[in-house]
Amino acid sequence: MKKFRVLFVCMGNICRSPTAEAVFRHQVEQAGLAGKILIDSAGTHDYHIGDAPDARTQRAAKLRGYDMSQLRGRQAEAGDFHRFDYVLAMDEANLDILKRLRPRDAQSHLGLFLEFAGRHTGREVPDPYFGGTDGFERVLDMVEDAATGLLKHIRQNHLQH
Repeated sequence: MKKFRVLFVCMGNICRSPTAEAVFRHQVEQAGLAGKILIDSAGTHDYHIGDAPDARTQRAAKLRGYDMSQLRGRQAEAGDFHRFDYVLAMDEANLDILKRLRPRDAQSHLGLFLEFAGRHTGREVPDPYFGGTDGFERVLDMVEDAATGLLKHIRQNHLQH
C-alpha cells in the first residue's frame, strides 16, 4: 500500500513546520498509522538548511513529549508537489510562495494547515521566532488542534480502503 504523504511548510523550517511534523508524527504513531502516513517539513526560504529546529521550539515541544532533535531544516522545492499528497502552509505569505513554486501538473492538495483545526478559528499559525516563550506554547496549542483534525480527515477520506 502506498503511504499517504504530508508536508508542513513555514518560512525557515525551524519553528512552526518542524513543530507540526513532530506533533503530527506523534499523533500518527499513537493511532498506529506510522506505516501508512509519511510526514516531513520544509521552509520556503533557505535560511536554515541543515539546521536543527530553534532551541526554544525544541524546549517547548519536549515539555509536551515531542522529540524534534533529529529534524533538520530543508527548503521546499517544486518536486515536493509530486512527492506529497498534502502540502500545508502555516500562513498566507508562505502559501503564496508555494502557489508560485507549484508545478502546473501537480495533483497535491495545497492549503493552510489551520483549515483542519477544530478549536482555533484563525487561518494562520503565527511565527513565534521574535516573541517570548508564550508564542511557542500558542503554536503548540494550534498545531495540536490542527493535527488532530488533519489526522481525522485523512482517516475518513484517504485510509478507508
